[in-house]
Amino acid sequence: MKVLVVGSGAREHAIIWKLLQSPKVSYIYCAPGNGGIRQMAECVNIKADDVEGLYRFAKDNKIDLTVVGPELPLSLGIVDYFQSRGLRIFGPAQNAALLESSKAFAKDLMQKYDIPTARYKTYEDAALARMEVESFGFPVVIKADGLAAGKGVIIAGTKEEAIKAIDDIMTDKHFGNAGNKVVIEEFLQGKEASILAFVDSKTALPMVSAQDYKRVFDNDKGLNTGGMGAISPAPHYDEKTADIVMEKIIAPTVEAMNKEGRPYKGVLYFGLMLTEAGPKVIEYNCRFGDPETEAVLLRLESDLAEIMEAVIEERLHEIDIEWNDNAAVCVVMASGGYPENYEKGYEIKGLTAAEEGIIFHAGTKYTDGRVVTDGGRVLVFSALGSSLDKAREAAYRDINKVNFHGHHYRKDIGLIG
Repeated sequence: MKVLVVGSGAREHAIIWKLLQSPKVSYIYCAPGNGGIRQMAECVNIKADDVEGLYRFAKDNKIDLTVVGPELPLSLGIVDYFQSRGLRIFGPAQNAALLESSKAFAKDLMQKYDIPTARYKTYEDAALARMEVESFGFPVVIKADGLAAGKGVIIAGTKEEAIKAIDDIMTDKHFGNAGNKVVIEEFLQGKEASILAFVDSKTALPMVSAQDYKRVFDNDKGLNTGGMGAISPAPHYDEKTADIVMEKIIAPTVEAMNKEGRPYKGVLYFGLMLTEAGPKVIEYNCRFGDPETEAVLLRLESDLAEIMEAVIEERLHEIDIEWNDNAAVCVVMASGGYPENYEKGYEIKGLTAAEEGIIFHAGTKYTDGRVVTDGGRVLVFSALGSSLDKAREAAYRDINKVNFHGHHYRKDIGLIG
């Protein structure tokens, strides 16, 4: 079958890499793609949020399956648009994607259905938020309600930092309309884990666990980013914890969405904090997580195209998903200045020298016979190993062979948990 993958990052590169291993898949297009994806799929110059343009392309080219990578087109209703016109597409409907596009909706759902999460309050009035923020204690978590490309979460250590965060989000609109509302939460202590699950509205099948590294610098210092690396499995996520998460979080979330008239189909991401009181939800994402996908899909032995078809046809209960026992590590190489201001257009050297694992391209572009930087997160170096240490060593051996002007990356991915 012919597949269209929507998106332009390392997540989409990893999805394409895995889909190409399926005997069912004959050809893949990617819209808009990037400088590395072009080696695996035919890139099409249509933006990920151009729903009408993507639909026309899929119809004209007789696409059998469209796979949506990023959250923005899901929040715009691309799944509803395609399905209402008879095209097969993998991802949640717009009213289900609200789990990610509105943090206030997600928190209210968790409260209503007793899904464990942090104490919170939603504010539309900046003055009231500033007045009450101290009641949550410090540090405190302040989130822009809407989509902010993984960067709309600020952990404030003091009252002054918290007030600045509220002003940045609500008054100065650092994240645009995503900051019309904020969610203020108590800060949870514990170890983080990321669990992605395939969901077909009735059945949820969790993938192997992962842990990502959000802070830009080593030892979890600096600003939050879209993610500077990930490992799988998460070191603190054991079978007992997995059973609790399925019973108290995953299954209740799927059931809650059905009760709300928002049946969920696609990949559902659970960002978890493993606290002394048990696992709690930090956030939901309504798609494959990034960079967790670049680690988790290396461990998938089953046919991804078959799984996606089973989700669409609501027969996930018939599928046995197999995973290998290896560990996976992925490390992000970013542009100088990321996650704040950075420059683009620098040539990337050494890409063909990497041989330990696979390099998934995030923010790259192919121009004049060269691959150049075209984003904040540029490359993701992913590798498997019989242990976390071996996978980590392989990923870093590759990353040390590649460079571009101003690049930086964390040296401690897989070392600290």
